Amino acid sequence: MSRILNGIVAVCPDLGIGSNGNLPWHPVRLANEFKHFRRMTATPSVKDKQNVVIMGRRTWFSIPEKNRPLNNRINIVLSRALKAPPAGAHHLAPDFNSALKLVDVELADQVDQVWVIGGSSLYKDLMESPGTKRLFVTQILKQFECDTFLPEIRPDRYRLLPEFPGVPPELQKENGIQYRFEVYESIEQ
Repeated sequence: MSRILNGIVAVCPDLGIGSNGNLPWHPVRLANEFKHFRRMTATPSVKDKQNVVIMGRRTWFSIPEKNRPLNNRINIVLSRALKAPPAGAHHLAPDFNSALKLVDVELADQVDQVWVIGGSSLYKDLMESPGTKRLFVTQILKQFECDTFLPEIRPDRYRLLPEFPGVPPELQKENGIQYRFEVYESIEQ
């Protein structure tokens, strides 16, 4: 079954997405940005189905334990080292393609949207995979120290959409940090 794959990420101006296993702006909380993440990833468009979130092992363990698994979503963790899903995760897959196969075969009747939520190598796999993809990017308009980065969103492969349903177009500000939501869609090659 052909489905649109979604990625969601918050990035600094240098495409930094993490620092020492946390978000770059940690310990500052961007509650409204987090609500946007939760609303986008947890709200299916089809009644009686759930969305899937696919994440790497390090991303899983960067989520505070009390918040794992991400509720109202099927959580798939990728790891070649683990032999069983970490406590709380619903499924384990060795790589991105195996996770997609799991979604399309075993979970097909339960799943609506697929969301990739990190980390860096998983975003790269998503961005290079065939088919239509959307990237929901929160552009943080302040630079923080980062050690993990999003691959470049290449203009020959993705176009910025002028608007998207449910995504506020106006500039946001929380705790002295400005940001804006953007949605990119892959250009058919």
